[in-house]
Amino acid sequence: MAKIDKFEDIEAWQKARELTRQICAVSNDGDFSRDFGLRNQICRASVSIMSNIAEGFERGSNKEFIQFLFIAKGSSGEVRAQLYVALDQGYIQQTDFDFLAKLVSEISRMISGLISYLSRDGSADYVEHRRRSIKDGNSVDRRKSA
Repeated sequence: MAKIDKFEDIEAWQKARELTRQICAVSNDGDFSRDFGLRNQICRASVSIMSNIAEGFERGSNKEFIQFLFIAKGSSGEVRAQLYVALDQGYIQQTDFDFLAKLVSEISRMISGLISYLSRDGSADYVEHRRRSIKDGNSVDRRKSA
């Protein structure tokens, strides 16, 4: 695992940010923009992915981080489901659906990988370790020490 000093360094968060930008852009166009319920819900769900990654990272333990990652993963499923609704209603083209569904699925897999890494038996509680190191002015390499 690469060194991560802040949530912005997490690749899944970076991709979730891009997803949110794309979702909000596509949902502000044409008939989609007039379906206020779906538009707001899909935007909120995409924001939830990146927000829960960030909030979990800023918590004090791996256990809490994992909990928030599961919430982010759930939100990625919500976005995928809502993309199907948008496609079925004719709000987005198949090419947009394919691109966005692939991106959100990739984010979901990345979150699963991070959960697996954090859940390993004997893994250090690197969130707390990171906090102590930053407080002391050091950066942390979160790879499991041998």
